[in-house]
Amino acid sequence: MAELIHLEVVTPERKVFEAEVERVEVPGLDGELGILPGHTELVSLLKAAGLLTYHIGDETGEMAISDGLVEVSANRVTVLANKATRPEDIDLAKALKVKEGAEQMLQRALADPDADITRATIELERASVELLIAERKR
Repeated sequence: MAELIHLEVVTPERKVFEAEVERVEVPGLDGELGILPGHTELVSLLKAAGLLTYHIGDETGEMAISDGLVEVSANRVTVLANKATRPEDIDLAKALKVKEGAEQMLQRALADPDADITRATIELERASVELLIAERKR
C-alpha cells in the first residue's frame, strides 16, 4: 500500500473535504505545488483562483479553490481557502452564467480606465475553473 498524507480543505463556512491521499497538487501563489507524504514543512499563499487536485489510488479528485493558504507538514496538508468548491456542488447552468457575467465584467473593465481589471480577471478565472470541473464531472 502506498504511503498516504492527510488532506483537509477548510473554508470559513465549513470543512469541504478530508481524506487520506497519495499526493496533492495545490495552486500556490508562485506556482503549482506538488506534495507527497514526507514533504518538507511549508506555508504558502494560494492563487486567487486555481485547481486543487488529489490522488487516491487510480482516482483523481479536483476542486476549485481561491485565496487563502496551504500549510504542509510531513504527513498533513491543510488548505485554508476563502472558497473551495467540489464538482458535485456546482450547478453547470449557473456556473456557465457566472462565467458569462465575468466575461462581460472584464470587457467593461477593459473599456473603463478607472475599472479594476485585476479583480475582473480573477473573477473570470474563478468562474472558468468552476465551469471546467463541473463539465468534467458530467
